[in-house]
Amino acid sequence: MRMILAVAAVLYSASAFAQTDTPPMVGDKPLVQVKPKGTKAGTKAGTKEAAAKPAVAAPKGKPQSIALRLQACLDTDDGTKDRLNCYDAVLPPTPKPKPPKAKGVSDCRFLKEEDERLACFNGFAESIPKLPKN
Repeated sequence: MRMILAVAAVLYSASAFAQTDTPPMVGDKPLVQVKPKGTKAGTKAGTKEAAAKPAVAAPKGKPQSIALRLQACLDTDDGTKDRLNCYDAVLPPTPKPKPPKAKGVSDCRFLKEEDERLACFNGFAESIPKLPKN
């Protein structure tokens, strides 16, 4: 009977030591945890950084065209800094002292004044025909 109690005590104490707060180790390195593809480590939906970025996300595995990303910017309020920031995320501004006349949407990024650039982007983004969603 004593032998059974001694074996039980040894097994119980070994299992108690095995349950620690440290992550499992492989050699001297911690075991890597694989995250699902749709999430990024360290980001939360409610954080300030996530709210400040424009919501122009591409569908999984398929990059969006510039036209679709510009049309997505039309969902934000018109005439606001947020909409201009959304446009600038799609086509980053590179102001020139004497910008050319805007013949295409990519020429809007050369305008120096924010109001002019916003009006230019709005004109082209609103004139893009809506593409069917697949």
